[in-house]
Amino acid sequence: MAENFVMIAQQVLVLFVLIAVGFICGKKGILTDSSSKHITDIVLYVVTPCVMITAFQREFSFELLGKILIATLCASLIIAGSILVAKLAFRDKNESRKKVLQFSVIFSNCGFMSLPLQKAILGDDGWFYGSIFVAVFNIFVWTYGLVSMSGDKKQLSIKKLAFNPGVAGVIIALILFVCKINLPYIISQPIEYLSDLNTPLPMLVIGFYLSQANFKKAFTDLGTYAAMVVRLGAIPVAAAVIMSLCGIDKTIIVAFIISSSAPTAATTTMFAAKYNRDVELSVSAVTATTIISIVTMPLVVAFSRIL
Repeated sequence: MAENFVMIAQQVLVLFVLIAVGFICGKKGILTDSSSKHITDIVLYVVTPCVMITAFQREFSFELLGKILIATLCASLIIAGSILVAKLAFRDKNESRKKVLQFSVIFSNCGFMSLPLQKAILGDDGWFYGSIFVAVFNIFVWTYGLVSMSGDKKQLSIKKLAFNPGVAGVIIALILFVCKINLPYIISQPIEYLSDLNTPLPMLVIGFYLSQANFKKAFTDLGTYAAMVVRLGAIPVAAAVIMSLCGIDKTIIVAFIISSSAPTAATTTMFAAKYNRDVELSVSAVTATTIISIVTMPLVVAFSRIL
């Protein structure tokens, strides 16, 4: 386990060095709120679909298709289980706090933080399964997450879901995969170059937002500590044990534990601001879990590798 921990910790530290660069750029004014939003849009609308397409550019086989279905089911059950745990664990009388704490526990930063780590540790297969988790994550965020945070079922939109870049990218990637279409070099190479931006750009953005965070508030709210324990520890450990007992492919287990052990998704703050929930608490949850994950992610992922 010690060897696994050191290897994974090194990869996590590489990401945090990039985050530190974003933090410094934020403090020096090189990165601003406006520029970080533009970078985020580039990642969401350009880089993420390219990651999906690149990950699925592999030889079709029914065996692999079966693994995709198993992975989709596992990702769905992990997030559904997280919803159940969040509902049981957080019953705050303050509706605004309750919704934010539940959301912060259910949804991890599985795109920005996990995909780079999955590729570094597991190679292209890790990226492949990580992309499936991101697709399932996006479906849950824009259905359950949207209704939960807004409190209004009318917010549901099939159009929004279908045109979500993460979901749209997977749909295109799956069509290419099932139809056995290999993109020509002149198209595939630019897509690969763009997908490579999925590591540095998100880390810079996370660093920027940390540079704007109030660390004192982040670590003085008891709700934040509860969210950290469930988000970074209880959910990924339980998922690792259950998947291992069910005999799930080892690569899928490790890839999904990387996804589910990631800190709270930045989407928490975006939705909290949009639907007038406790924005300050959401920022605290994102900030605290991101910082603490530098220790917890290597521990939990190393644990999943030895099961």
